[in-house]
Amino acid sequence: MGTVPLEQKLRDKTAKIGIVGLGYVGLPLAVEFAGKGFNTLGIDVDRKKIEDINAGTNYIQDVSDEKLTKLTKEGMLEATTMYGRAGEMDVIYICVPTPFTPNKEPDITYINQAAKNISEHLRKEQLIILKSTTFPETTEKVVQPIMESTGLKVGQDFYLAFSPERIDPGRKDYTTATTPVIVGGVTKKCTMLAKLTNEQIIDKVVPVSSPREAEMAKLLENIFRSVNIALLNELAQLCDRMGNIDIWEVVEAAATKPFGFMPFYPGPGIGGHCILVDPYYLSWKAKEYDFHSDFIELAARTNENMPFYVMDLVIRSLSINGASLKSAKLLFLGVSFKKDVDDIRNSPALKLMDLLQHRGAQNITYNDPYVPNLKLDDHNYESYNLTDELIAEADCVIMTTAHTEYTKQVKNIVKHAKLIVDTRNITKDITAEPNKIVRLGSYK
Repeated sequence: MGTVPLEQKLRDKTAKIGIVGLGYVGLPLAVEFAGKGFNTLGIDVDRKKIEDINAGTNYIQDVSDEKLTKLTKEGMLEATTMYGRAGEMDVIYICVPTPFTPNKEPDITYINQAAKNISEHLRKEQLIILKSTTFPETTEKVVQPIMESTGLKVGQDFYLAFSPERIDPGRKDYTTATTPVIVGGVTKKCTMLAKLTNEQIIDKVVPVSSPREAEMAKLLENIFRSVNIALLNELAQLCDRMGNIDIWEVVEAAATKPFGFMPFYPGPGIGGHCILVDPYYLSWKAKEYDFHSDFIELAARTNENMPFYVMDLVIRSLSINGASLKSAKLLFLGVSFKKDVDDIRNSPALKLMDLLQHRGAQNITYNDPYVPNLKLDDHNYESYNLTDELIAEADCVIMTTAHTEYTKQVKNIVKHAKLIVDTRNITKDITAEPNKIVRLGSYK
């Protein structure tokens, strides 16, 4: 009996789906496939994640608790640390982290290791789809050689493609299923099968010529945001320096133009994985071709410098109000990198907390309804209940994340606070006595 073609297995839903890496990208993907009737196996080195999934316990905010529990009970979704089971899978997604080193160089250790582990069990009629954000040519020059070291040939024996993740944590209007995705295969058949696979769970799938275009498109998406945010962050500092222009009002006014302008906003820095990391992945790769992406790197540095600017803003504001950093009680409102999520990866709030500590701050507390506790260097923090007393006791309330809860309570927060440094324009339209509210990039 011959091998059943992968295309047939996908169309009749007998294909088994493997997901390597069960984080913010991998687990939602696994749940979608299992929910569509595909037997799905998650593989991760984190035993706690494996235990949670197999127990039906959810740890990702964008995944439905009820759906995860139901799928694990039905046996449609399970998890393991054993790469030995990769040979059972017909399609394997690689969704592992891709951080950068302290020297801002790409660290694709996790991709390399995942590819090597999979290659040990690679067989004919398997499709490997890399989703981890990375630099152009990773799929063909890193993953493909590892797979072909087995003697199997891409496009003939097995298939390989890149399909970048487009997860935006906490978003309700665009989910894993409703966000269009790009796919680029090493060969035309690789692209066809990768497209067909993604179409089982995703409304719109856009094929491109090769993995290189897909890899570059992912970087473009996030570098576009990095550059535009950097522009606003630089203008915010200029408006602060000039002392009589409100950057927030400027953006709102410019946004009334119905064409040729897209509003971006300043802030205390950038967080998450992609916007912070992607510029350095591309600039590193560009050097291989004797090309220096000065513009892109400048934008990245501008964004990374924002926590330093906010630190100075806090110290300056305390001084104006007769307080010193060393003796001041600082209360951070929000430590996740964006509103209404529990994701603290590369959060500018954490960077700012660290900078203030090293500058001499000795009394830092925080509130975040989504992050009950965190560890920063050797300090363990717990989220305090946001009471009137907590606000009133603080010498400075630093608004670093625009959670909906803070927007709803903003009048009460202003009422009880001695001083507010607002980096997200949460206090927009709130009037207070002079020097009580200091907004990033605004004199008002």
